[in-house]
Amino acid sequence: MNVHVNDSLAAGFRDGVPIGLGYLSVSVTFGMAAAAAGLPTAGAVLISMTNVTSAGQFAGLTLIAAGSSLIEMALTQLVINLRYALMSLSISQKLSSAVSLWDRLFISFMVTDEIFAVIAAGKGEVGPRYCRGLMAAPYAGWTLGTLCGAAAAGLLPADVRSALGLAIYGMFVAIVVPVARQSRAVLGVAALAAAASCCMRAVPLLRGVSSGFSIILCTLLAASAGAFLAPVPAGGEEEAA
Repeated sequence: MNVHVNDSLAAGFRDGVPIGLGYLSVSVTFGMAAAAAGLPTAGAVLISMTNVTSAGQFAGLTLIAAGSSLIEMALTQLVINLRYALMSLSISQKLSSAVSLWDRLFISFMVTDEIFAVIAAGKGEVGPRYCRGLMAAPYAGWTLGTLCGAAAAGLLPADVRSALGLAIYGMFVAIVVPVARQSRAVLGVAALAAAASCCMRAVPLLRGVSSGFSIILCTLLAASAGAFLAPVPAGGEEEAA
């Protein structure tokens, strides 16, 4: 049986442009937040060029500002970005035999929620040229947006740069609220994580736990409770509220 293989560079780039434009606006916020946290423009851009993960970078920025250890940083990134390993396994089933090992390494580096969705929703298999085209605009948008945000923040007064630190929390709220409005399970997990985080600061015995390990513990607790109490049915998605 002949399997349709999409290996058009132009088609991939066309599909990636909307993602790149979305990343551009989000990464501007990250660049400004990084500048507000005291990172140099070059450092903020380097982070975006070597990570390409919004939640992971914002969480990492919080840890950097708090002076957390490298172990805390590594464990936090592992917990937050573990889903990309599952996405990569799924995408590997859609790659044609023409995709080399180096192409697979590049694709695994650039796997994001949106890129995964585009590849998974496509019909048939995808080739290396399509993947390169698909990932070009998102990578450029994420890097350029960070550069613009960090450079622009450097021109702002110190008080305004300090206030931009709130953009981190606004970013997480913007990610969670739309999904939580459609799913009681997500709302419950988010509420549990928030409650656990408050306990880490309010309970005397837990106050000594650093910010990095607090994020890890709260994430694992909330995610485990959600998986146990509201598992996704096999072969389908959980019902929205």
